[in-house]
Amino acid sequence: MTVTRPLSIAIIGAGMGGLAAAAALRRVGIDVTVYEQAAQFARIGAGIQIGCNAMKVLRKLGLEARLRGQSFYPRSWNNRDWKTGDVKFDMIFGESAEAKFGAPYLLAHRGDLHAALAGIVPDECIRLSHKLVGLDETPDGVRLRFANGASVSADAVIGADGVHSLVREILFGTSPVNFTGRIAYRTTYPAALLGGVAIDDCTKWWGEDRHIVIYYVKPDRSEVYFVTSQPEPEFRIESWSAKGDVRELRAAFDGFDRQVETVLAACPDVHKWAIVDRDALEHWAEGKVTLLGDACHPMTPYMAQGAAMAIEDAAVLSRCLEGADRDGIADAFRRFEATRRERTARVQQTSRTNTWLRQKTDTDWVYAYDAWTTPLAA
Repeated sequence: MTVTRPLSIAIIGAGMGGLAAAAALRRVGIDVTVYEQAAQFARIGAGIQIGCNAMKVLRKLGLEARLRGQSFYPRSWNNRDWKTGDVKFDMIFGESAEAKFGAPYLLAHRGDLHAALAGIVPDECIRLSHKLVGLDETPDGVRLRFANGASVSADAVIGADGVHSLVREILFGTSPVNFTGRIAYRTTYPAALLGGVAIDDCTKWWGEDRHIVIYYVKPDRSEVYFVTSQPEPEFRIESWSAKGDVRELRAAFDGFDRQVETVLAACPDVHKWAIVDRDALEHWAEGKVTLLGDACHPMTPYMAQGAAMAIEDAAVLSRCLEGADRDGIADAFRRFEATRRERTARVQQTSRTNTWLRQKTDTDWVYAYDAWTTPLAA
């Protein structure tokens, strides 16, 4: 009796999408190894909104209790005028949204979500300090080469290596970056620095040419996060670690509602990066290599759905690959792309306009989606 060995898949990139894909594929009996160029995982000061649609995936991966325990459960995502504080649209979350959409809406520290995902992928499946430099399809799979001299073979490859994806470049050439002419400041800091001043659970303050989103990222309201968007066409640094000048930031939001001024006055330091956009790719897959998440459909941050799309991708991809043999990989990758293309393109387009929740908005199509049950393409 011959025992068929499980599929072996190499995942490039240990971000949210790569780790979610590793966990989802292991669930269906596929061997995975995740290759990450960084030498260690860093807890970068950033918040993340975990939408009900992403939570449905994370629940099946066994992370719901952990994420509920360390994230903030907001009453709503409130949208207000920058100066008057008048409510434009209050998107109610909490228990009513959880009942309606089938999962909670949580506000988390990005590092906590990443650590939760890393915690369900065994250490032996993750190779740090592995920066991809090349890959080639061979008759029996894909050969990968790394900057440290390592060379490995796998049955297939998933490029989950983000907005600057090398896998995408190898497959389809360099895709142009559209600098939007806008920048973002962001940070997390202890809420104790607010000096006892209470702020709303989660608010987006809409200005004429800029906005700021502020929310708690811990269940006990002990840590606060904000992220902005404003014009600064000449700034081109697209880094998660570049620092910004807090005084410039405060000046940029001078005159905004008192809550905004309070949060910015207490802020000790801040990161700054250029907001870029890329057009959707014609195709994500080529033979036994596919892209996932930001590598194929990067999006502006205005819907708080970038990581959620990668997490949904992971679930759908695992369903397409479940039970597939080596000869079926290319078809499974095409099916994955066909199942996900329309949804990710719609989110990409909607996010690009930066009007999400600015007024009464139909949110059902985003939050009711379930990546585990959505019909797969033929």
